[in-house]
Amino acid sequence: MTELIFDRLKPHNNLAQLPPSKDIENNPKILKRLVLASRALATVNGNLNRLPNPLMLINTLVLQEAKASTEIENIFTTEDELYKAISETKNELNLPPATKEVLKYREALWAGYKTLQQNKTIDSTLIQNIFNQIKETNTSYRPPQAQVVIKRGQSDFRSGETIYTPPRKEGLIEILMNNLIEYLNNDEKYPADPLLKMCVAHYQFEAIHPFQDGNGRTGRILNLLYLFSKGLLSQPVLYLSKFIIMNKEDYYYKLGGVTQRNSWEEWIKFMLEATEKTSLITNNLINDILSQMDSTLVYGKEKIKWYNKEVNEAIFSQPYIKPQIIGKIVGKTSRTTLTKYMNELVSNRILSPKKDGTEVFYVNNDLIRILEGQ
Repeated sequence: MTELIFDRLKPHNNLAQLPPSKDIENNPKILKRLVLASRALATVNGNLNRLPNPLMLINTLVLQEAKASTEIENIFTTEDELYKAISETKNELNLPPATKEVLKYREALWAGYKTLQQNKTIDSTLIQNIFNQIKETNTSYRPPQAQVVIKRGQSDFRSGETIYTPPRKEGLIEILMNNLIEYLNNDEKYPADPLLKMCVAHYQFEAIHPFQDGNGRTGRILNLLYLFSKGLLSQPVLYLSKFIIMNKEDYYYKLGGVTQRNSWEEWIKFMLEATEKTSLITNNLINDILSQMDSTLVYGKEKIKWYNKEVNEAIFSQPYIKPQIIGKIVGKTSRTTLTKYMNELVSNRILSPKKDGTEVFYVNNDLIRILEGQ
């Protein structure tokens, strides 16, 4: 494979528009991997329909995806901080910065999902809104004078070295992004399989690098929303970042391989493998959560007279839960009564208390075991 004319220190203004060569759509190795990924993804979609509350995974799987995606950008938080944060009602200003970043990712994904439910189309407004939520800003694509470069991370060999300079020219970002958006939406002009399109578009988005910062997280949200928009996922809950963070070196190497050597085959096979393996992880999570929910419901109804399906679903909607949530479901607002109810859940080992200063959280250890065991 011949090297392309590429200088990592100069803006990549000759980035080719989509689509890539038709050869990738007829490549036997890619097609084999595409069949496996499509089959696995279809199983996830079917499994999502088994959930009693279609939105319950927004607080579980999406949170795990958000955490992994931000870790790819070297932003780390703990599960404990996250679980407390999503069960809290106090001001987010009190949260650690890394925890805020994860929650912003989740909220950006959630907002994009709700927008797509109405509009059905990925456009520049949606993409810019995702970025603005992640970065808490109100800007559009980066201006041509911005000297944006991609450098090796501090923990990498030759840290700080420039490895890529994205396109930088008046109007070029807009041209490339319009082409990318048309490629995603116009299935008559570009009739490739949508899963194949996702792989191609993810490279293109990261190569364009349309924003000053936050491109990685924006691009990974875009992957999930595109699969949802094409009906391949009924909810954007695929745990793609899990695979990427476990294979981070390969991810960046193969991403760069398209730029430097036009190596589409290796990149697409990597992303399709990520989709397949991630689908298996997501399926296992859903199966384990549903199985544990059933077991806990039977046990809870035997031990506690007021325990019911709605309470059971609530304690599996997020790992840490506050008494007020249970109170709303059972129609009890008295602090004394709620304390009695929570004590029953604790004494029967359905939940366990966890004190944090003056706050008490109630922890679903079974759910945490499942989420953190994957």
